[in-house]
This record gives sequence, C-alpha cells and structure tokens, in this order.
Amino acid sequence: MKVLSAVFFAAGIAMAADTARIDNIFAPLTDAKSPGIAVMVRKNGETIVQRGFGVRDLRTLTPIDAKTNFRLASCTKQFTAMAIMLLVNDGKLRYSEPLTEIFSDFPEYGRTITVRHLLTHTGGLPDYEDLMEGGPWTESRQIQDDEALALLKKQSKPKFAAGTKWDYSNSGYVVLGLVVAKVSGIPFEEFLRRRIFTPLHMDRTLAYRKGKNEVGNRAFGHSKHDVETDQSSSSATLGDGGVYSNLEDLAKWDEALNKYTLLPEAKMKPAWSAGQLADGTEVGYGFGWFLEAYNSRPRMWHYGSTRGFSTAIQRFPTDKLTVVVLCNRTDLDAAKLALQVVDSMR
Repeated sequence: MKVLSAVFFAAGIAMAADTARIDNIFAPLTDAKSPGIAVMVRKNGETIVQRGFGVRDLRTLTPIDAKTNFRLASCTKQFTAMAIMLLVNDGKLRYSEPLTEIFSDFPEYGRTITVRHLLTHTGGLPDYEDLMEGGPWTESRQIQDDEALALLKKQSKPKFAAGTKWDYSNSGYVVLGLVVAKVSGIPFEEFLRRRIFTPLHMDRTLAYRKGKNEVGNRAFGHSKHDVETDQSSSSATLGDGGVYSNLEDLAKWDEALNKYTLLPEAKMKPAWSAGQLADGTEVGYGFGWFLEAYNSRPRMWHYGSTRGFSTAIQRFPTDKLTVVVLCNRTDLDAAKLALQVVDSMR
C-alpha cells in the first residue's frame, strides 16, 4: 500500500507541474471577461491536462471548460477523411475513383481527379471561395455545399493537372463531404454521427447545420478586439471545416486513433503516409493530416483557421504525446501555442 501511495503521490506532483506549465503559457493571454482558449495534453494514452481560459462568449461570460464546443475549422478534415476511409473499407468507394464516376454531370476535367487526389490536396480543383465573387452569399445567406459544387461544375478546367502539384484545397474537402453523402445515401453530418461520433461516444460533437441542429455549450468566435465575429459567408460548408467539438470528445478521438478503434492499423496506414505526386515527389500530407517532423520528431498534425477561431491538434505518435489547443479568437495562433506546450513537456 505504501508503494502504491508513493506512486500516486509522484503522479500527482507530475500532473501539478504539467498544469503549472500550461498555466504559465496561457493564463497571461486572456482573463475572465475575454474570449479564450481550451488546452488538452495527453501522454501515454492518458489525459494529463485539460484547462480552459477565458469565456465562451461576451454576452454570458460563461467560462470555457472541457465541454465547450469550438468550431474546429480545418481540423474537421481528419473526420472527413475518416468517413471516406470507412466507405472504402465498406467496399462502396475506391481511392482511385474519379469525380466523373461519382458525379456524372461533373465537367470533363474531373475525369482525371480521383478521391485520393482530393484527400491529399493534389487534385487541382479551383478554390470555391475565389469563385463566389458576385454571388448572393453573405453572413446570413451562406454558401452551401451543393452550391460550392455547382460553382466547380461551371469551370472548364482545373488550376493544374491532377497529381502534378500540391495546393491546399478547401474545395477538395467540400467535395469529399458530398462524396460521402452521395455514396452512403445519407447526409454527411448524419454519416459522421452514425459511423464516427456515436461509436466513439463523442456525444457533444457534430457537423453543424444551421436550422437543422444546435451546438451545445457553444463557444462563439471573436476578433482580436473582442468583437464577436463568428460566421462568414463560407462558414456553412461541412467537409472542409464544419465540425464542432470539445476537449472531452477529442480525447476520445485521440484514443480511437491510438487503438485503431474504427479501422485496423493496415487500413489506417494510407492516412498517415505522405501523398505523392505523379513524379514520385512526396507532399507531406496524408489523408486529413499534415505529416511533417518537428525537431526531428515524427508528427501528424492539423490546424484550423476561420472567422473567429484558431485550432490545432498536434500528435507525436512515437512520443505518445498529443496537444490540442482551441481558441475562439483570431489574434492567437493555436498551432504555435500547441508547439509551445510540446516544447515545455520535454
């Protein structure tokens, strides 16, 4: 009993030290009347720190905690990629399948763009946000997924030939979300709920559809001047950035990735393997994850940046270390802050 007590005592001291390091980084950045930050550190499969700083919104001044839901922005892409991988595993889709086989009315240029190209940002689709100029879209009349696809269908050529370049593409992941809906026969947000969120008991996570569902414990986005700036004309698209989640649920997501809960290791390998151009050049991006070492340490990570929010998930599989930083303000760089945490844990 004395040995066990000593172990628990030592673990408590270590956890207190970790919490103190997190507080030293984040506490000076916000206060009890400012939008803020949620931070989580997981080590060896255990959550060792979950901290909230600041408030969810300036109307209620509700403190941020581990249940506060943030718009993940582009950190959504890992869920979109997982949905595609599940459909491939089901035998309903192929990574080599071209857009024209999925959407029969897609222009000829889509014949050479495959699902794999979209996953790895090598497809060459035009940026739908660049095509919105002159359209009816505003903060209150946001562009929808099918409208973004319609804009892409009006184009006669891609930005570049598929597989010849790497270019980060929100269009590609909007289209992937629509691929999930088309192939599965159910709405994208429902597929995520049934196949990912519910099995993992991520009960507060959802792909937000205004008027269709509601975000509980919702953090609202803000500018650096503490002005609420939560939505833009392109905030309603789903596959590229529409998921809301929180620290508690993201801990379950991290655990599922560690334990290969949704797909076996062999089936997950493509997501965590660098994509390649046609000439064999690696692009440093897998399926929904950047794959770039940090200080010579293998890393899979993603950031999200959208109006009012900055988010980051940094995973170091070899070190069994994951850091999540979610901000409901745009004057903070979540990815850089997450790396400050990583550096402090060394």
